[in-house]
Amino acid sequence: MASLLDPTARGRVILVGAGPGDPGLLTVRAVEALKVADVVVHDGLIDPRVLDLAPENAHRISVAKQRSRHTLSQDGINALIVAHVRLGQVVVRLKGGDPFIFGRGGEEVEAVRAAGLPVEVIPGVSAALGCAAEAMLPLTHRDWSSAVSFVAGQCKGLADQDWSGLAGKGRTLVIYMGVATCTDIADKLMADGVAPDMPVAVLEKGTLTGHRALRTLLADLGDMMRREDVQSPAIIVVGEVVLLADADDRLGTLAAQAEVLA
Repeated sequence: MASLLDPTARGRVILVGAGPGDPGLLTVRAVEALKVADVVVHDGLIDPRVLDLAPENAHRISVAKQRSRHTLSQDGINALIVAHVRLGQVVVRLKGGDPFIFGRGGEEVEAVRAAGLPVEVIPGVSAALGCAAEAMLPLTHRDWSSAVSFVAGQCKGLADQDWSGLAGKGRTLVIYMGVATCTDIADKLMADGVAPDMPVAVLEKGTLTGHRALRTLLADLGDMMRREDVQSPAIIVVGEVVLLADADDRLGTLAAQAEVLA
């Protein structure tokens, strides 16, 4: 079977991970896909410089989602993609981060396959990996953490999610989409036994202009987010590896925090 990037192959979908924001973090294959696009169906947080990589005459369609307000439902997005492919067009579905990490890429692949149409997935640098690298925050470390988990802070109901055992000594928890529910997240983790003085980092607008890395303790997470007026996109990292990050402290010096943890 020929690659879906073959310019002679018409009528197909390419799901592309655009990374956390900086166009320099696109993969070579992602750039190749954009160059052959007839239609680019993209998320709202895609950097305009990434969209500029598509041909000038490519049709760009934003399906931006915001909390409690969607331009199109997921079913509508699926139908839009399928309709354009059936016209014989090359559709690049451009997603922030990686399509298969809280990007609903799996649902879109299912819809395209159910329609009997060809689809390819090009992975991207996930928000967690890109933002953590920028902040010099290793998600795993031989001395601090041997496991890392990814969860959604707002995904079909926070209360229904079971995070027991995901955060604590020797473990790292990365929380996507947690800005609006940060106080509930902290309460949930402490109720599950995570120490109130566990270090937490908030990585705001990672790899983009105006990015910030803020560090505090779990019990102060909600208050710190309000004091600093943290805005989406942002990810929350919980774990002792946060002590290694290049971040601005919001509870005194790093040495003071380390003493609390000792």
